[in-house]
Amino acid sequence: MTSSTALTAERPATSPPKRQASTAKRRQNVAAYLFVLPFFVVFVAMLIVPLAYSGYLSLFESRLVGGETFAGLANYVRALTDPLFLGSIGRAALFFVIQVPIMLVLALLFALALDSARARGSKAIRLLIFMPYAVPAVVATLMWGYLYGPDFGPIAQLARGVGLGTPEFLTRDSILYAMMNIVTWEFVGYNMIIMYAALRSIPSELYEAAEIDGAGQFRVAWSVKIPAIRPAILLTVIFSIIGTFQLFAEPSLLNAIAGEAITNSILPNYYAYNVAFLNRELNYAAALAFLLGIVIAVTSYIVQLGTERRERRERAAS
Repeated sequence: MTSSTALTAERPATSPPKRQASTAKRRQNVAAYLFVLPFFVVFVAMLIVPLAYSGYLSLFESRLVGGETFAGLANYVRALTDPLFLGSIGRAALFFVIQVPIMLVLALLFALALDSARARGSKAIRLLIFMPYAVPAVVATLMWGYLYGPDFGPIAQLARGVGLGTPEFLTRDSILYAMMNIVTWEFVGYNMIIMYAALRSIPSELYEAAEIDGAGQFRVAWSVKIPAIRPAILLTVIFSIIGTFQLFAEPSLLNAIAGEAITNSILPNYYAYNVAFLNRELNYAAALAFLLGIVIAVTSYIVQLGTERRERRERAAS
């Protein structure tokens, strides 16, 4: 009797702390959800709802007789057989194959040079390389459009001054390469910062082990640094894929300077915009946008899958 009374007397003393702990945890969970709620509201309102509405629009077709009619996948079939859209995808692929490797190699070289601690004034150099990314794309395109100008552009004046004639940067054959130069100038610094941050996170023990083995700076960069930052390089590649197929500001602004060189279908994103707001075919433009998103997702997945397979082969070989 005495022992049971003692047990019942001890139970009330232990249960309140448990209830208090569960109440405090519940309040923490509620506070966490309240902090995250604004993000989800904006995410749903600005991304999920527009995507759903765009998908809904892509399944219909506007006609003079009958108004909005259900078209099913007719807009997607039309897009897959549209030579203008397929040509814009091909030019975007060419843009990616040429411009992205040049940009990422430059970014990697700059990041390795700054990380080697051999460059004097590395902070100032890092800021100068990154500074073009802080310039809005509109301003950068207008600035380079002035530099490219055949009449009053400083490049053309300098070329004529030394007897080389007027370079043709804004013709139909060269305008894509002119845009490559603009995008490279804009985003080398951005990608360099990503790679440089990854380099700074590499443990110093790896460098010490390489130095003990007698490896020089080039060998350390090739065998230690670059393999260690492959995830960061892959991230920059995926960002570059997305950015390449979403290019809009550059062709849109260069159209005012070189209207004969910039066609309405020069790049896929620009073509979808013109279909929607010039041709007034919102349903077809929605289908083009969805197909463009699929192309971006598939290309990114292929690049990531190829990188993972290569890493597995290297692990198996080692």
